[in-house]
Amino acid sequence: MPTVRLATWNVNSALSRLPRLLPWLDEREPDVVCLQETKLSDEAFAETFDEPLRERGYEVAHVGEGRWNGVALLSRVGLDDVVRALPGVPRFADAVEARAVTATCGGLRVTSVYVPNGRTPDDPHYAYKLEWLAALAASVTDPATTVIAGDMNIAPTDDDVWDLTQFVGSTHVTPQERKALAAIQDTGLHDVLRERWPSERIYSYWDYRAGRFHQDKGMRIDLVLAGSDPAGRVQAAWIDRQARKGKGPSDHAPVMVDLDTAPDGDIGPMVPPPSARRA
Repeated sequence: MPTVRLATWNVNSALSRLPRLLPWLDEREPDVVCLQETKLSDEAFAETFDEPLRERGYEVAHVGEGRWNGVALLSRVGLDDVVRALPGVPRFADAVEARAVTATCGGLRVTSVYVPNGRTPDDPHYAYKLEWLAALAASVTDPATTVIAGDMNIAPTDDDVWDLTQFVGSTHVTPQERKALAAIQDTGLHDVLRERWPSERIYSYWDYRAGRFHQDKGMRIDLVLAGSDPAGRVQAAWIDRQARKGKGPSDHAPVMVDLDTAPDGDIGPMVPPPSARRA
């Protein structure tokens, strides 16, 4: 059965991840890729990546500032009606940060997001984070065909954190953040990875320090939120932990989702790959 493979990955510097990103694209063959924290200007991203991505069949939309933030959409199934910011998104330090890019890819309205960190609950950046999340929720106008994918900087539940006591008084786990995330899902979006693995321990981020990846002391903060159309076509959803291993990895692993392209009524069962290749 033909599939469309969607992936989201906070690469924590596209230049630093260059030796890994292109081989990963060749190996995993995603059709739509949401990237976050590219840390490049649009010009620098184009100079480095446009040619090798075109050679691999990708159209590209990138929004970057240079040193910080930066998001991108790569698509081999069309890239139309590109919007390079959220409508109504707040400003921080008198700037609109490069944290969202949206386009229609293969009939889906896909947004790559890098949600503000928040820093600490008493920092102005935390209030900005909540306002930003409200703008993201308000941007969902056609939830049935919407996909929001990226680094949400929120662990949805206590089960998405390796040790909640390590985050007392910290962001990512506060009730206000989780309420704001729930409001986005309440527009009609499904957390497809958690729905596929309802009780398993699954993380997408591990701090570089203290060998936390090898001890599996992580968090699940990278999400794919999908409307009824894509959520109903999920064949597989998993964390590509292999991409977090080896030399020079990002501190995040990609989240992968395979959607079948069969008509409604011909949807196959949801089956995990994680090492399977597409037919």
